[in-house]
Amino acid sequence: MTTTKSSLLSPMWRLYIAAWLGYMLVVALVNQADTLVAGQFNPHLLWRSFISLAPSAGMLALLWPLSGWFDRRAVTGARRFAIHVVAALAFATYAHTVLIVTQKPPSHPLSWHIWPFLYNVMSYAVVAGVFHVVRANAAAQRQALAAQQAQTLLVAAELGALRSKLNPHFLFNTLHSIIALTQRNPQAAETALFQFSNMLRYVLDTERAGIDRVTLDAEFDFVRDYLELESLRLGARLQVEWDLDPTLGDCLVPALTLQPLVENSIKHAFNPFTRTGLLRIESRREPDTGLLRVTVRDDGPGAAPATIAASPGLGIRTIGRRLDLDYAGRAALRIDSRPGAGFAACVTLPTTP
Repeated sequence: MTTTKSSLLSPMWRLYIAAWLGYMLVVALVNQADTLVAGQFNPHLLWRSFISLAPSAGMLALLWPLSGWFDRRAVTGARRFAIHVVAALAFATYAHTVLIVTQKPPSHPLSWHIWPFLYNVMSYAVVAGVFHVVRANAAAQRQALAAQQAQTLLVAAELGALRSKLNPHFLFNTLHSIIALTQRNPQAAETALFQFSNMLRYVLDTERAGIDRVTLDAEFDFVRDYLELESLRLGARLQVEWDLDPTLGDCLVPALTLQPLVENSIKHAFNPFTRTGLLRIESRREPDTGLLRVTVRDDGPGAAPATIAASPGLGIRTIGRRLDLDYAGRAALRIDSRPGAGFAACVTLPTTP
């Protein structure tokens, strides 16, 4: 046989009831302050005072579930105010009736009736106001948390979409290079296919494992494989200089972040020309901020900022957007280029996640 646990037995409700019982005990002790000071403490009188407080304290305690009922039923505005006015008058009337029964009115009955009645109305208003503020703050926090979770899911979805665009982009362009190589040098194309299989394994392993961050050394190894493949096609035209800080190899970077930058230089600074070109790749730790800085620089024709912004290319735009989403403004992609002065893409990102 199964049993259901009442909500009144939940930790929150137990704490809530205990708080009100504590309040009643404190008020009962205050009511018996004179006997305590005089050394004439009477437990029976204390108990009677405690029990006499139960109805009024219970009515105030019901304001918490009442405020919850308002929220669940979306009771707002004039209707909520009207219910509170009626409830406040009922509470004040009951509490004042108890006072008349238990105490004798003094010589000025009118003032004796007015001020306690207003005090009870004020007590009701204070308790109701506190409970509504608490529930409003809790609702605001839930909404903020829901909005944050929705934003996190949106960012994750967009990152996944960007990565799903980048992987086919890389595969298509690399296969296109190999196909072009088969027409001129079949033996080199065969070597390129083996090189491409290593690169494909890197892409598939990170995709299958759901790994978005890899070490900088692993990303550089992937770039080296890509450059070796391209060197089979470009030959002596492709000159590469590496200037790496060996202490940064364990830093984590988004997978497939650097290869599109190198590919961009290959496409614009090497493919259209027969001359020898220089591609320089360097990693540094910025002295002022401690950020990791990776720069891919070529000595190609460069381009004006407006031309770069209007380019339909996917790689650089995707990398910039991934960094914005993944690091929430702590990472950036900067482009430094002008006509006739080469092209430099600089990625800066934190050395810790």
